[in-house]
Amino acid sequence: MGISYALVFMATVANIPYFDYFSKTLNSSIWQWFAYPEQTAGMLFGEVTWIKYILLYVASVVLFGLFLWFWRKKVEKRLIDHPSPSKNKSGKWQFKVSNLTAKLVSILLIGLCIFGMRGRMGYNPIKVSQAYYCDNTVLNQMGLNAAFCLLQTTLDDQRSENRTLHLMDSNEAVELVKQWLGRDGMVGISPLARQVSLEKKSVEKKNVVVVFMESMSALLMERFGNDNKLTPVLDSLYRNGLSFCNFYSAGNHTNHGLYATLYGFPSIMKRNAMKGSNIPIYSGLPTVMKEQGWQTLFFMTHESQYDNMNAFLRTNGYDEVYAQENYPADKIANHFGVPDDYLFEYALPVLDERAKSGRPFLATLLTISNHPPYIIQPYFHPHTTDPELQIVEYADWSIGKFMNEAAKRPWFDNTIFIFLGDHGKKLGQTQYEVAESFNHIPLIIYGKGINSEERSDFAGQIDLAPTILGYLGVSYVQNNFGIDLTRERRPMIFYSADNVVAARNDSLLYIFNPDANRDFCYDVSRPGEFHPVPFSSAFVPLKQYVFANLQATEYLVQKGLTTNKPSVGE
Repeated sequence: MGISYALVFMATVANIPYFDYFSKTLNSSIWQWFAYPEQTAGMLFGEVTWIKYILLYVASVVLFGLFLWFWRKKVEKRLIDHPSPSKNKSGKWQFKVSNLTAKLVSILLIGLCIFGMRGRMGYNPIKVSQAYYCDNTVLNQMGLNAAFCLLQTTLDDQRSENRTLHLMDSNEAVELVKQWLGRDGMVGISPLARQVSLEKKSVEKKNVVVVFMESMSALLMERFGNDNKLTPVLDSLYRNGLSFCNFYSAGNHTNHGLYATLYGFPSIMKRNAMKGSNIPIYSGLPTVMKEQGWQTLFFMTHESQYDNMNAFLRTNGYDEVYAQENYPADKIANHFGVPDDYLFEYALPVLDERAKSGRPFLATLLTISNHPPYIIQPYFHPHTTDPELQIVEYADWSIGKFMNEAAKRPWFDNTIFIFLGDHGKKLGQTQYEVAESFNHIPLIIYGKGINSEERSDFAGQIDLAPTILGYLGVSYVQNNFGIDLTRERRPMIFYSADNVVAARNDSLLYIFNPDANRDFCYDVSRPGEFHPVPFSSAFVPLKQYVFANLQATEYLVQKGLTTNKPSVGE
């Protein structure tokens, strides 16, 4: 106990100067300092202002050590003064009762301890997100326990998906991406940072509504060959908006889609960049729009702690986060929270109130119904019989209901609506390393003044933020991997799906599995057909494209070069 508490006291005391310097709770980043023991010791004991914390630590350990010593003496004395009961008939029975009672009490106390560690009765155990309740970083961090954060971030680092990626040399990767994106970099920010200055005389203060549609693969739509007529609303919006037929998600999980779309950083395989006790800071759509005067709101169906969304989103630009905790208990459909149509129904009056302020808003809505377990609401009547198809019908109907209601609002004509999948889903037979339906998703930009057009050039979720900011005429410092799709073009697209990375153009698909160290190459020149072919020089640009972009992402993330502000010390 003395050793354990000494370590806890060390983390707790060290957290005071650490937080004062970094505005972050103590985390696993400190282990990097142990590679330089001499310098670290000099830093700890050479900084005069830290001596008081060292003395506080020593005093805490000494006082707790004395407490343990007195406690042990007291227990030893009690054991000597009160020996075990004699083994007569009565005493033996009493001993058995006492032993049974002790076991029952022990089980009860252990259960309470486990419950205490779990922290709550909800579907998820308590996580860092629980401490995040406002947009003040200091107040949010004050609810975190230093010893917990240090242990949790250390464990997070040990997960296989969080280990550093090594696809190619990082410096070479950064130079290639700079060349492809036409970036010179900005000193003190990032090698990829640039100043975006647009020709528009004034910023268009339009509302922006981004709807992430759960598991909405492009192949579920009639436009992409589905003859079940599941998505009449989406197909109509697709025809009447600016739409992209070769649009791809960054990964195959929701956290990948949010991270890439909102902040313009590619997802790295299985890694959840939003999860962890040490919340990284990014710049992207919500942060830039917040700085420009937009109100920023995020609506989700499930608990706000899921995938650490509450903490990550509040740290990175969102003023308000609405989640299962905000909804009536009788509206909860399953452990993923409320159904899609109620999410939209709840959001509309909130947006009405925000519109009254006269300031534009950025509202992001994350649906969930098209995710197992599928629950078809009793008031919805699908025309198909397969639950997997019925739920797509319901999700589409929910969007139609939302758009019909939104059209009655005075803010509708001044709003840009964006619909995209957070990722796709496996559809049909998969005869290659990863089904393209996991990543091929629709993108629809719809609103008054937006011309109807279908674009066939390749694009990805990382491109949405700069595209929307460009349409609004916002000048800002861009520091991510996205391009403005209205002004720039990609020669190909790259993405990842759990343990593989991929890149494709209009005729070739390249997939690489780092665990197996294997290439998979396909001829996709004929729509809907994937023919395996040997690796050749034609696949080199695709391999280089995905390797360089992901390795450069790793470099910027590891170096903490993910914001559009100068780093500390610059």
